[in-house]
Amino acid sequence: MNFTIDRQSLEELNLMGKFRQGSVYFLFNQVKTRGGEQLLDQIFKMPLDSPELITERTDIFRFFQEAKFQFPFDPQQVVLMREYVDAAAGSGQLRTWAGILLKKTLASLTRDERYKTLIQGLQATIVTLKKCQEFVTILCSMPGPYRQQADRMQGILGSPGLRRLIDTDIYADISVSTIAAYDHLLKSRLSNEISEVLEFIAQTDVNIAVGSVAENNGFAYAKALPKKANCFSAIDLKHPCITHAVGNNIEMAPGSNVIFLTGANMAGKSTWMKSIGIAMYLAHIGFPVAAQRMEFSVREGIYSSINVADNIALGYSHFYAEVVRVKNAADATATGKHLLLMFDELFKGTNVKDAFDGTLAVTEAFAEYTNCLFIVSTHIIEVGEALKGKNNIRFTFMPTVLESGIPRYTYRLQQGITEDRQGMMIIRNEGILELIGN
Repeated sequence: MNFTIDRQSLEELNLMGKFRQGSVYFLFNQVKTRGGEQLLDQIFKMPLDSPELITERTDIFRFFQEAKFQFPFDPQQVVLMREYVDAAAGSGQLRTWAGILLKKTLASLTRDERYKTLIQGLQATIVTLKKCQEFVTILCSMPGPYRQQADRMQGILGSPGLRRLIDTDIYADISVSTIAAYDHLLKSRLSNEISEVLEFIAQTDVNIAVGSVAENNGFAYAKALPKKANCFSAIDLKHPCITHAVGNNIEMAPGSNVIFLTGANMAGKSTWMKSIGIAMYLAHIGFPVAAQRMEFSVREGIYSSINVADNIALGYSHFYAEVVRVKNAADATATGKHLLLMFDELFKGTNVKDAFDGTLAVTEAFAEYTNCLFIVSTHIIEVGEALKGKNNIRFTFMPTVLESGIPRYTYRLQQGITEDRQGMMIIRNEGILELIGN
């Protein structure tokens, strides 16, 4: 896995955060089991860099979404099964039998709960395996990208030992010797196969959860293209975690791999850039994106500079922290990797003249790396005028509409460079000058 994204980019895009409401992870964390959550963590942290692998995963999610499966397992029973099979097993069936007999004897003489726990775990395992067999039977009757996994599970569950176990009546009295045989079977002879079954349940959990999020939110699956295509396009792309978010279109290609974005403060530039970064990251883990349609050439990393803060510990001012961030991005770009780079309001921490010169120089320099996709935003619109000679730069802006002297933000992307200059108008509308005068 060669895809790279650093901590700052992860935080700026608010991708992670299991318990952080509003994070992208939180949106997709609809899993029912601990195994499902662990698998979701793993997928979220390991973007893919192969169009074939991405397509394979998106096909599976789409299959589960279209099938409209409900999670077929009882989460509590899955917990009990996992605890049961993870418990230490005896070194042989005879020793297992002796240990279980001792637990049963102690349970009848004292308040020892170990025998009861063992029986509950075995019963939960039988119930879960039965439900797994039923679900696998349905999957095997459906052509699609998950048929190979379903056939593998059918083979495991159809083995003589497990078939006998699955047919067991959990409400009937089971002898100690039978319990010992099952215990040895599950924890020793077929321990690897049982681990596969639990992994299958976790995969089912994630597949259903992701498919449900896509269905409930109207998300689409992006089409992955080879990295050399160096393109990115989307229709009605929006931020997945914002209710009633406004969508916009984007088109980037080898001859126009740089977007120069202008607009007033609060016009929506930062949110639009975050929407792009989030969509690109989700597409690389095969997840659905908040768009009607999306195509992208696989990237080898994402690098953003949206919410750069000063670093007191290192003695960095806000401006110097921005400079360091740009330097790190330049180092990454110089490696020749195919990256997505996003810079929002470059050099906010310095004077307007230096910010103009710096933004212009950095944009011109990064525009030379035609193997990368580069987006830069600023409200210094004069920079855009100076860049008009660059053929591979596309100019877009977020407009501001004045209604009775009050600015309204449409969040609808337009082509060109904005002429909006409402800073002083907002200051006057807020009555700041009158307050100071008093």
